[in-house]
Amino acid sequence: MSEVTLYVADEHAMTQFGARIAQITAGHGLIFLEGDLGAGKTTLSRGIIRGLGHVGSVKSPTFTLVEPYEIGDIRAFHFDLYRLVDPEELEFLGIRDYFEDDALCLIEWPQKGAGFLPKPDLTITIGAQNGGRSLKLTPQGSRGESWCAALALETN
Repeated sequence: MSEVTLYVADEHAMTQFGARIAQITAGHGLIFLEGDLGAGKTTLSRGIIRGLGHVGSVKSPTFTLVEPYEIGDIRAFHFDLYRLVDPEELEFLGIRDYFEDDALCLIEWPQKGAGFLPKPDLTITIGAQNGGRSLKLTPQGSRGESWCAALALETN
């Protein structure tokens, strides 16, 4: 399976798509979220985290760098590396510890952590398109391939 490109019309559709990603991942894996400021990375993350069953607010971790969520047996971490000055700062955060138990990790602005992040299962690149958003899903391994295949089947 190669890349899958999807279109979402608005914020509601983006959060709904996030909920579907939550179901498919079952709360495990590593997803990189790429796109310009305001593209919808945090909106998609919010949909994923709520899709896992979180009922509280889902705020952007722009200033804290990471927001943890414990949802039953699921552990999810939402990272926003936009304000990271040097990728080496991730070592001081103990970044490797977040990936040890196969929790779900969503990382906005992953390019800011180059060299210190593991290979993702899936990269989602979000761009503006006809008033909505295009989402390019690029699998980076067998897990990402199966997720893309499931998502592609649903949109056909």
